Amino acid sequence: MDVTLLLEYGWVLLVIIGLEGILAADNALVMAIMVKHLPEKQRKKALFYGLAGAFVFRLASLFIISFLVDVWQVQALGAAYLLFLAFNHIFRKYVKSKQEKDKTKKESGFWMTVFKVELADIAFAVDSILAAVALALTLPDSGLGTFGGMDAGKFLIIFLGGLSGVIIMRFAANLFVNLLHRKPGLETAAFAIVGWVGVKLLVLTLAHPAIGVLDSDFAHSTGWKTTFWIVLVGIAAAGWFLSKDNKEEPHVATDKEEKVVEEEEEVIEEQMTPGNDDETENKDRDR
Repeated sequence: MDVTLLLEYGWVLLVIIGLEGILAADNALVMAIMVKHLPEKQRKKALFYGLAGAFVFRLASLFIISFLVDVWQVQALGAAYLLFLAFNHIFRKYVKSKQEKDKTKKESGFWMTVFKVELADIAFAVDSILAAVALALTLPDSGLGTFGGMDAGKFLIIFLGGLSGVIIMRFAANLFVNLLHRKPGLETAAFAIVGWVGVKLLVLTLAHPAIGVLDSDFAHSTGWKTTFWIVLVGIAAAGWFLSKDNKEEPHVATDKEEKVVEEEEEVIEEQMTPGNDDETENKDRDR
């Protein structure tokens, strides 16, 4: 790889890691909300299963997509899904949430909660890997060979991006959750970027030789790449600068959610240390 190619790959990797950070924080926060009603022992087990599921489903999504990435139908479905995800998030955040403020939900048992957490993991895994694939596909070939149906360099970029999401969930989710609380507009900006990445994947689909709506070189052209990155950086900047700083302390519920997210850092160690289950059971009985 020459220096220019390394810089281009490095820039895309940084963008993917930033996007993965927001999506991973969302994933962690969703898990925290889903399990917070459970007793402490069950809550930690559910979080452990959730973290393991996030890793497994991201890997599975990556390997499946790597073999199907050149199929235009898969590209089209991926583009449609990313666009749906972006519009659905905006609708749920600004329209549906107002209609559901007074609604109360019935709390689920342990295994049903774990099932819901794993479903959320699948959704977030597909979101993050598809977004990473769409960003990496228009990179020039690395010359490192192929993996499945994908250039090995692009596969490595997507793999590192997906792995960063799991690492962020494991070690730094609370930092991103706090950032989203302070700059709430960043979440909407992140999903707007996901939608814009969906447009990028749609352009790639329309330029596929089997479709031919756009010239096959358009998706890799300097003009389109420049336009894409300018808009993406503009969305990110707008999310940061137009989002009013939330200087209020989080609500009590949010404090609990953040506490649960922090517990993820202790889950694996506690699962691996003998005697913790008995100690936790005694704590639950004392309550």
